[in-house]
Amino acid sequence: MDQEKASKAGFETRAIHAGYEPDPTTGAVIPPIYATSTYKQDGVGGLRGGYEYSRSANPTRTALEGALAALEEGERGFAFASGLAAEDTLIRALCKPGDHAVIPDDAYGGTFRLFDKVAQVWGLGHSPAPVSDIDAVRAAVRPGETKLVWVETPTNPLLNIGDIEALAGVAHEAGALLVVDNTFATPYLQQPLNLGADVVVHSTTKYAGGHSDVVGGALVVRNLEVAEKVTFHQNAMGAVPGPFDAFLTHRGLKTLGVRMDRHCDNAERVVDFLVGHPKVERVIYPGLAEHPGHEIATKQMKRYGGIVSFRVKGGEQAALDVCARTDVFTLGESLGGVESLIEHPGKMTHASVAGTDLEVPADLIRLSVGIETADDLVGDLERALG
Repeated sequence: MDQEKASKAGFETRAIHAGYEPDPTTGAVIPPIYATSTYKQDGVGGLRGGYEYSRSANPTRTALEGALAALEEGERGFAFASGLAAEDTLIRALCKPGDHAVIPDDAYGGTFRLFDKVAQVWGLGHSPAPVSDIDAVRAAVRPGETKLVWVETPTNPLLNIGDIEALAGVAHEAGALLVVDNTFATPYLQQPLNLGADVVVHSTTKYAGGHSDVVGGALVVRNLEVAEKVTFHQNAMGAVPGPFDAFLTHRGLKTLGVRMDRHCDNAERVVDFLVGHPKVERVIYPGLAEHPGHEIATKQMKRYGGIVSFRVKGGEQAALDVCARTDVFTLGESLGGVESLIEHPGKMTHASVAGTDLEVPADLIRLSVGIETADDLVGDLERALG
């Protein structure tokens, strides 16, 4: 499919066709895995298609990056070896020692660790603020110092919702850039760049890849000035995926739309069950009318996603017991794969924020609802809750 036409097509069509034309030599409809580190040059400086060394660019990765940009409707896409590699590269590309960033007060533990234990030592200050409170975010901004307003929406694992359009206004008023981690929502459910964000971050390990078989990350940017900085740092820092990882991630993107519909369907069934269960203290899901971010989520999301968090009666031990008793839900970290996962954030994904202001409740359980038969998922939770 012509790439200009692909860029204007619907989401599912772009997911399948954007970023790659069938191979002109063989007609291959799927990008080959270019397992090469270097490329023959036609004379000194005579590069074929711009390729010289696979840290700088690889055709398999180029296809993935083109697809990512098309799905987020951004200017350029960049693939990385992990979500945190993408985040670290972005920080180095856009900040310098003495700068400041605002981060979520319930950020993913790995993101918090990166800012608090790595970037802060390098000289980047940070202040946490609730993404759902525009005034609090504005108050956390330091005029002249803040370069990034960094948000997750929905957040991990408390599923708080930030108003992307309003947050973009706060960031831009201060001369800062708005960075949105869109891992939970995916570009199928939410497109931050169209709402005013400057950069979108993904752990492509999650829904983008979608099969729990590859680790990766991505950035998609809205303008060429930021793209040039990221391009330089991506090459200079070198945290890029190999061609097989890029191939797997790109393959996953092609079914993102249909998978997300099933994730959302199943999550809604699970929520309906949990809301009425006597051993559940509270269900946290943006699709619930009582969720404080429900109205904003409805405005900026197509649906409410496949992640469900809930708090159980009986405290931490009760939560640990539930996690230990599931069968269809696998106890494990990560999320966004076709299989359903259950975890205890306080002792697993968010252990790095224990004892800080970002500590999560001890009775909290997070579900990544997969695409299995919904009745099996509900039955599994019913048995685990006992």
